[in-house]
Amino acid sequence: MSEPQGSEGTTQRLPVMEKAEYEPPPAPEHEAGREGRFWSPRRVPAAVVALLLLAVTALFLYDIAAVRAHRPAMAWRRGLAHQLATRPLDDTWVLVGAAVAAVLGLWLLLLAATPGLRAVLPMRRPYDDVRAGLHRDAAALILRDRAMEVAGVQSVRVRVRRAHADVRAVSHFRELGDVRADLNATLDEAIRGLGLSHPPALSVHVRRPGRKG
Repeated sequence: MSEPQGSEGTTQRLPVMEKAEYEPPPAPEHEAGREGRFWSPRRVPAAVVALLLLAVTALFLYDIAAVRAHRPAMAWRRGLAHQLATRPLDDTWVLVGAAVAAVLGLWLLLLAATPGLRAVLPMRRPYDDVRAGLHRDAAALILRDRAMEVAGVQSVRVRVRRAHADVRAVSHFRELGDVRADLNATLDEAIRGLGLSHPPALSVHVRRPGRKG
């Protein structure tokens, strides 16, 4: 019985495709400019104003409907109308009421025109559809942890504001100038690593611990 041709038992190595490592696409460069603060929804002031307006409007509508139904008006509205008709404009109570109304109006305008959320620091936007913020307490905690890594620092207190980061450290050994220089270098790098849109200016103060007793 003859063997079929081409069956000599030889094997041929098939080409193997190497698995390429996945590399994410580079993030687009951040455009220069300062990101604005996050806008607060201000649900509580809006709800309070809405409830007050609703209550006052409902009260006036009820009184007007009662008068239209040939019933006497409420005593408070008759008294208010009499006071407004008889009191002069330079009366003390008229001036006080006008001042209170003006302050409330300015407060509402201020709430409407300012973004709020002062405790959230805006971060850089590497992508247009992604926006992030860092709470000031979290930023202060990160800077505090980095400051405690510096040799000679016994304790440190960090307060982060919108434009400034105030660091007050206590050093129990090493020269104060050397500790301050290391803190400036370490915290400058830490602030850059936070990725904030407007990094706060750093202010470092170093002192010796107070005497006990």
